[in-house]
Amino acid sequence: MTESVTVADLVKNARLDVYYGKEYLEERTISTADISRPGLELTGFFNYYPVKRIQLLGITEISYSKGMSHVELLDVMKQMCQPQTPAFVVSTQLDPPEELLEAAKEQHIPVLGSKLTTSRVLSNMTNYLDDKLAERKSLHGVLVDVYGLGILITGDSGIGKSETALELVKRGHRLIADDRVEVYQQDEQTLMGTAPAILRHLLEIRGIGIIDVMTLFGAGAVRSQTKVALIIHLANYTKEAKFDRLGNGTQNVHIFDVDVPKITIPVRTGRNLAIIIEAAAMNFRAQSMGYDATETFDRNLNNLIKVNSKNDEKHKEEQEHLEEKNKDLIDDRSKDSDKQ
Repeated sequence: MTESVTVADLVKNARLDVYYGKEYLEERTISTADISRPGLELTGFFNYYPVKRIQLLGITEISYSKGMSHVELLDVMKQMCQPQTPAFVVSTQLDPPEELLEAAKEQHIPVLGSKLTTSRVLSNMTNYLDDKLAERKSLHGVLVDVYGLGILITGDSGIGKSETALELVKRGHRLIADDRVEVYQQDEQTLMGTAPAILRHLLEIRGIGIIDVMTLFGAGAVRSQTKVALIIHLANYTKEAKFDRLGNGTQNVHIFDVDVPKITIPVRTGRNLAIIIEAAAMNFRAQSMGYDATETFDRNLNNLIKVNSKNDEKHKEEQEHLEEKNKDLIDDRSKDSDKQ
């Protein structure tokens, strides 16, 4: 987990303007993704003031400050400008109050601005800080983008994960990470995966060594990160092992607070794993859109059973009818014999 990011990183990634404190951007750090809207603080209420958060001032806060006297506003701004406060951000191309600039200069706190509305700049900053400050976990595997679907390939060392990823890249798909995959939870339903900086765009192939995928195959063969939508586990094939044959044995892997579907593919000589993973990705996408081949097979099987059952009943009725006719015929012959 990244413990903090600098205000300079925030300015670059959230596209903020600098009104004051350009020389302090690198030394000021942000340790929380929460953003504060200091409305109550402008009224003098400081019983709970989150000093470690970015302080965002919008139209409401600036309009209220214009109704305050210079002494009142300067006193409030000095209380808001604490040594732990990373920065102030003013939205909607509004001019920051002179009292804010005066108080910020005393504590060397940058004052930033944006032409975006308060909601937009709040969303941009929160998304960036959530990604950078989220708890991270390192997983052993290969992460690839197949038809726009993030697939995490796992399995024992030496089973062929990297070789399969190389074949997928040659077939037009994209590599995100090889060997070690850093995952973090973006929201309640989304798990993101990326590569450690030292391994970015690199792929290790036994017998060849390390290759740079972007250099060999171009920028279109790599991605910086993607959503982890499916886990495909490669397992050595054995006669004793039981593998799913109908497609209804999908399991879930719980990572952070997200359940990620997992399927297991047996590995044996002659199987083209890249094509199988492509088919798995397309089938998973079809299931996500409401089509399930397993349900279609079950429905066709049930219909066949019903048809065969009806045919069996019809055959049974015909057999019973034939037996009754034979019985009547035998009875008639017996009667004729008795008369003679």
